[in-house]
Amino acid sequence: MAGDKRLQKIFDSLLAAYGTRHWWPGETPLEVMVGAVLTQNTSWKNVEKAISSMKRQGAMSLPALAAMEEKGLAEIIRSAGFYNVKARRLKNLIHFIGEKFDGKIESMAEEGLPGLRDLLLGINGLGPETADSILLYALQKPVFVVDAYTKRFLTNHGLYCKSTDYHEIQRYFQERLAPDTYLYNEFHALIVVLCQTYCRKQPLCDQCPLGSDLDGKEARNRRPSQGRPPRNK
Repeated sequence: MAGDKRLQKIFDSLLAAYGTRHWWPGETPLEVMVGAVLTQNTSWKNVEKAISSMKRQGAMSLPALAAMEEKGLAEIIRSAGFYNVKARRLKNLIHFIGEKFDGKIESMAEEGLPGLRDLLLGINGLGPETADSILLYALQKPVFVVDAYTKRFLTNHGLYCKSTDYHEIQRYFQERLAPDTYLYNEFHALIVVLCQTYCRKQPLCDQCPLGSDLDGKEARNRRPSQGRPPRNK
């Protein structure tokens, strides 16, 4: 099966199995941006605590974040871990929005994708995954987000094992899928839930909704021994 058709079939199977994921969780584009920075090297549960703290302290707005001292912000987001570093990165992002787009996320969203991505990557502390999460989930730009789950999924299914380079993996998806924000959003979210349930470091392929995909030539020899299904929580 051609790579693009196989990816589309995988997406359709995952969507049928798990449904729409409604990702990224956030009430506003700013909240999504904040979450993208805070989720670096921590669990989403810790990010939710930090975001709730920011809301209680009246810190979830561009003017409030711009006026707040870095040290004070660090204390508010302490539950997210690495809070001093993340406070600095948030302040860098907020300063960027203020300087380049007059503090208006709407103006930021009107910027073309390639140029805006380069600008975001120029912000100290923002790597490709964080920048692309902001572009896709907060600004509705069609760019595929790559993370550790994406790499594991590709390896387990024998789809792409040539490189672990972020941009090469991203290119693999974007060359085979239409540049569609909804598709990129849902596909990445579905890969995350798949890897959290079945496509683990020790995969549970016999119970996976993509079990039939492993019958393909690309992954026939990768089917592991039968494992126990995950418990329902």
